[in-house]
Amino acid sequence: MLNDHRPGVTEAEVLQTSNDFGKELRLRRLAAGLSLEQLGRRVHYSKSQLSKVERGIKRPTPELARLCDTQLAARGALARLVPARQSASPVSSPGHDDEVWLMHLSKDGTSSFQPVKRRSIFTAGASALLMHVSDARTQSPTEAGTSAALDASRLLFDQFRRLGQASGPGSVLAPLIAQTHSLEQLATHASPHARHELLLLASRYAEYVGWMAQESGDDTAALWWTERAVQLAEAGADKGLAAYAYVRHSLISLYRGDVSHAMQLAEHALSCSASFRIRGLAAQHLAQSAAVDGDYNTCMRSLDQARELLARDTAEPGRPVLGASHVPDVVSMFRGWCLYDLGRPRQAAALLDIEAEKISEHAFRTRARYGVRRALAHAAAGDIEQSCTVTRDVLPSVQLTHSATIAADLRRLLRILGRHSRNSAVRSLAPDLAPINNTTAP
Repeated sequence: MLNDHRPGVTEAEVLQTSNDFGKELRLRRLAAGLSLEQLGRRVHYSKSQLSKVERGIKRPTPELARLCDTQLAARGALARLVPARQSASPVSSPGHDDEVWLMHLSKDGTSSFQPVKRRSIFTAGASALLMHVSDARTQSPTEAGTSAALDASRLLFDQFRRLGQASGPGSVLAPLIAQTHSLEQLATHASPHARHELLLLASRYAEYVGWMAQESGDDTAALWWTERAVQLAEAGADKGLAAYAYVRHSLISLYRGDVSHAMQLAEHALSCSASFRIRGLAAQHLAQSAAVDGDYNTCMRSLDQARELLARDTAEPGRPVLGASHVPDVVSMFRGWCLYDLGRPRQAAALLDIEAEKISEHAFRTRARYGVRRALAHAAAGDIEQSCTVTRDVLPSVQLTHSATIAADLRRLLRILGRHSRNSAVRSLAPDLAPINNTTAP
């Protein structure tokens, strides 16, 4: 049975989409003077698979649509017939109505966060949870003590980011949340200048919590913490983080398949009067969204804009950097991935191979993310043996970091390798992929 993850989409609508795509693909293939076998060799699909797609028997994937679009010079016409599938549940952000933060820690290493309204805690008879030690309210920290706390918290943040590179999100979420709370409390009694610095640092902690929440697969918590980061930054006289919230929301929307919304959010962030870095990150995500939409010119133009903006950015000493910090040339890495989304996997693989070599060996999460993308690009380009080699090398990092966003790319890779189940490299890799395949099932 055909299946589609978009909300409200019936099986009849899925079949109609498949038929529309199949008819258009056949018309453009014949106009290009290509046989099924010739086109199949170019997009690395078998003649029988393409035949089923053209006849509407087999549902086309967005990846196949983009590959055919590129090979037949359809300028996005084929790709637009097979939009990325959207997740069934909308993303919503809970409010901040005088909330209490509850963190649930399980012995299996998992954790979850939940904001709860203060009055709900009282209703449940757990008011003791809200009691504060009286001395904490009356004693004000000295300037020297606040300065020491700031320095220590900055060092801790760097360590948390290192830990986040080498472990699953559950390992860092609880201490990150606790440290964010501590910085907020310190700011309550600090001098005006120190208060601003404490709140700004707390906002960076909250932003990183949002990223780790997204990595754990909790989009709602990710947006909650991003909004919290904006509130803290604004309280610390930094208005720029509000624009970065649009960048984060854009990325979440893109992963959920809502490409149009992702582009709108990135464009809004890009037009804000934010820092060069935030606008550069917005341009990157606009490029990524345009690539998924099949718009080559907008994608390349946005990547050039991102490089120009990021080159003009001047990092503030002592403040954590927003966005990726373990990729030496993030724009080139993004360009490689965009080329894949634009149906140019061979170009993508060549560029990703070069850029992946520059990643620190200790940045396991980053190596896992771009390692899976390299393997996916090689597989889509028909280099199955090389894809398997890259996959085997990156699997330990994938298992270490437990990333929901990496798992989404890994599922795409597994689908491609599944079409080549008779390949000896795929058969050799199968025992290592089996447990990964079970844990990444949607």
